[in-house]
Amino acid sequence: MKKEPKRCSWPGTNPQMLEYHDKIWGVPVHDDNKLFEFMVLDAFQAGLSWAIILKKRDNLRKAFNNYDIKRIAKYDEKKVAELLSNEGIIRNKLKIHAAIENAKAFLKIQKEFGSFDKYIWQFTNGISLVNKRKSESEIPPKTTESDAMSKDLQKRGFRFVGSKICYAFMQAAGLVNDHVVGCFRYREVQKNCNI
Repeated sequence: MKKEPKRCSWPGTNPQMLEYHDKIWGVPVHDDNKLFEFMVLDAFQAGLSWAIILKKRDNLRKAFNNYDIKRIAKYDEKKVAELLSNEGIIRNKLKIHAAIENAKAFLKIQKEFGSFDKYIWQFTNGISLVNKRKSESEIPPKTTESDAMSKDLQKRGFRFVGSKICYAFMQAAGLVNDHVVGCFRYREVQKNCNI
């Protein structure tokens, strides 16, 4: 029997959580569509568990036209009603409207900065912040960087971007490496940092 590698404890034994932890979480993302998807998922996660989000991730991707930002920015009330009747996603009117408003604000940032990637990575000076946490209890819910990101995103019209949501986004998109040092992914993710 293959020995399980040592990893962060938060995924537990949930197969989807383990796959997300082992392949996605903390890996630096520089693709605008992927960054938008992570923003949407983190906003939808507010008040829910990440396991629920991962369970509905494929349905959310289909429902939101594969995260086509320009299309989402044009969603009307008819589309909102369609999304609210979709049992495969999280049917929260405020979060659905936030995704639409965030798409509009996202496009404005792309126009101003050339890409959302260029804009969002400025909060960590263009590099992944590599933390050296020995246990998950040392991981803060937010940081000065996520505070700054949250404040600026809100100023630009984004919704569901409080500092805690921004920090979760930073962890997911690899702006920070918050794998604990004993986790096998800590060093693997670090190899992808600062490139």
